[in-house]
Amino acid sequence: MTIPPLRLALIVMLITVLVPLYWFIRVVDQRDEALKDLKGLKSEVVGLREAARISGEMLAERDAIDQRNTQELTHALTENERLRRAVGDGTGRLHVRATCPAAGSVSATAGAARVVDAGRAELAADARADYFTLRDQLALSRQMIIGLQQYVRAVCQRLPAHQDATFSNLDERTTP
Repeated sequence: MTIPPLRLALIVMLITVLVPLYWFIRVVDQRDEALKDLKGLKSEVVGLREAARISGEMLAERDAIDQRNTQELTHALTENERLRRAVGDGTGRLHVRATCPAAGSVSATAGAARVVDAGRAELAADARADYFTLRDQLALSRQMIIGLQQYVRAVCQRLPAHQDATFSNLDERTTP
């Protein structure tokens, strides 16, 4: 059984056309898949850039809150130290707000033994250091609370404009 030359030429020509066509279609499919992956990766990059921008803004806001509250705390502690020095060197006094008991609560016989009003009540010398330590701790606690409140309001409760789209395609990527 012999194949006529015309038929053989036709079969060879058909094979030479079909094999490259098969490989061309396969390459086009791979290119389309690569373009789809590239588009997904570009979307992912955009999302990651947006997340990085938002994170940077949040860090900047946190740093601004920290700097502002640290300056206020430093100012409060400096003022407290100035008052401590003034009381320590005698240029200032630390007075205690006090009231004397009402006139009806003291018996009439005790009235003759009263001491003349000697002036304003003042903290004892050994209690003054504790008073200023408490003022320092109060200033620190106050600034910590204010700073945390500002951080929660400005950073933690902040919602990104495109929160749902930031990482929308991270799970969509398929493995080849």
